[in-house]
Amino acid sequence: MNWHAALLSLRVVAVATLLIATVGLGLALWLARSHFRGKMLVETLILLPLVLPPSVVGYYLLVALGRGSPLADWLGWRVLFTWQAAVIASTIVGLPLMVLAAKSAIASVDPLLENAARVLGSSEPEVLWRVTLPLARRGVLAGLILGSARALGEFGATLMVAGNIPGRTQTLPLAIYDAVQSQNYALANQMVLLMTALAFLALVLARRLERPRQAPPGRDVREG
Repeated sequence: MNWHAALLSLRVVAVATLLIATVGLGLALWLARSHFRGKMLVETLILLPLVLPPSVVGYYLLVALGRGSPLADWLGWRVLFTWQAAVIASTIVGLPLMVLAAKSAIASVDPLLENAARVLGSSEPEVLWRVTLPLARRGVLAGLILGSARALGEFGATLMVAGNIPGRTQTLPLAIYDAVQSQNYALANQMVLLMTALAFLALVLARRLERPRQAPPGRDVREG
């Protein structure tokens, strides 16, 4: 097992998951609760990484982060070919799944319950944390898990902006590619099985969260 790549992947996914959770939840709340001209365009732009080839996503990131970009030239932020670039690539490809699931879950919350909380004197942040998010939490968590799983498996965009530097930017998907290229199939099999197990677990958890809760057999759902 390539433990350097495994540990780096965990670090990248941990930071990417934090970004997906904060940015994705903010976007989901905004899109679920607001109506404005151009909303469909904004949603389409957010979802583009789901259908674009990873190499195209990586190229856009190269343009946005590389020499000649405002981030590089004006702010002096040099991030290409570092593990932080892998975090950015993983966040970009995982974000759409989080936004899709969280937006749907938030939009399904009954506005009457939120209005009742407002009538009782709750502020908007209190309504969000005490009513909206608790009721939408299963969909939000499912989206976060799916987004994190997609971030873990990111390959093409990561290769474009972070490179494939062993011990520095080489994540598990990149290490698998190297192992196959060098015909080290025993090592490749170990990493492939690990990635498959993690992806399978993520999908099982997401599916369980998406399944609506059912009342115990023989018990009236109106009972406390």
